Amino acid sequence: MTDKATTDVAIDTSSALERRIEMTVALAEIDKDVEQRLKRMSRTVKAAGFRPGKVPMKLVAQQYGSQARSEAIGAAVEKAYGEKVREQNLRVAGYPRIEPKADASPGLLGFTAIFEVYPEVTLADISGQAIEKPTLTVTDAELDKTLDVLRKQRTTYVETDRASAKEDRLVIDFVGRKNGEEFPGGKASDYSVMVGGGMMLPDFEAQLEGVKAGDKKTFDVAFPADYQAPELAGNTVQFEMTVKKVEAARLPEIDAEFAKQLGVADGDTARMRVEVRSNLEREVKKRLLAKVKEQVMEALLKVNPIEVPKALVAMEAEQMAETAKRDMESRGMGMKNIPVEASWFTEQATRRVKLGLLLAELVKEKDLHVKPEQVRAIVDEFAETFEDPKEVVRWYYSQPQRLAEAEALALENNVVDWVLANAKVSETPIAFDALMGNAA
Repeated sequence: MTDKATTDVAIDTSSALERRIEMTVALAEIDKDVEQRLKRMSRTVKAAGFRPGKVPMKLVAQQYGSQARSEAIGAAVEKAYGEKVREQNLRVAGYPRIEPKADASPGLLGFTAIFEVYPEVTLADISGQAIEKPTLTVTDAELDKTLDVLRKQRTTYVETDRASAKEDRLVIDFVGRKNGEEFPGGKASDYSVMVGGGMMLPDFEAQLEGVKAGDKKTFDVAFPADYQAPELAGNTVQFEMTVKKVEAARLPEIDAEFAKQLGVADGDTARMRVEVRSNLEREVKKRLLAKVKEQVMEALLKVNPIEVPKALVAMEAEQMAETAKRDMESRGMGMKNIPVEASWFTEQATRRVKLGLLLAELVKEKDLHVKPEQVRAIVDEFAETFEDPKEVVRWYYSQPQRLAEAEALALENNVVDWVLANAKVSETPIAFDALMGNAA
């Protein structure tokens, strides 16, 4: 496109974030650009019976005229659009949608560019927001609970001839029949099930306690009305069960062998307790911060209601869908050919975009930019859990893009610290089990 292109541009601001730019481009300037493009193409175009660069312009135009005109129109529209966006200092979110107009004047092509802009973010006062800061000090009691969990994770089972009790493991055969006929999914052999584990329907669970190896039982099981298999939902069927083994749980002792399993090479149980406590304190700190951070983000969203561009939400939702699919594929869940819809993530994506805009404005307005020493502290914390922390640190700093996660965490921490310094904060003790949840 030449510098002499003629454009006529108008901006419609009728929507909060959507903008429409009406553009007209002179056909004469389009024709000039098409001619120049075809001349450039003719230097390299190949055609039977002609040497390169000697193909007649008429043949070049026949073969590449449509392509050249499309490119010329695209360049003209892009130029007009870009100039007006820069002239108006518009912060465009996403990409424009270009639509042709049918009512342009003779000698002109008309187009409409429809796009969204970033919202103007004016931060509201946070001082009236209440933040509960949970507190927990790791003592020997929390350490002992954690060691019990670690022991349970390494449970072994020993066959016994006594009657089964809760936390025992059974090996069973079973077959289910509805109206005397076996049904799909109702039969298994050498099936392992925990007594009291809640893996089976309640009527089935009730039959697992108090049985011995060799016992056979016949009993009814009622399926709930909302059961996933429609042919079984709301029905009562009959099961036959044969108990093949009763296995009692055996927890490992806290000894040298146990310490070695936890990575203490020499089996020193005192050193093991120190290391477990250190890891536990790190995890507790992380979870306490996560709870505070969640409240901080909710407070920012509450006092700063903003409309966000649909284009940004759509892009974020697409990215989240791709991430979820890759995660499921990496876990061997066979999602390669199963679509993961971006629409499933719209609500989460909207929240992320809002927080992204709010945090960016807060960092800029309150000068909460990340300092190198803050990033280094987080990288050092990442590295603490590895056998060779120095090597991990070197790995992070060998390529700057690897520091992105640490930089994002440091920035969020700066925002959290600022909000805590300006909101109504109260400290509230939290129980260990409540903080750690199932991970405890």
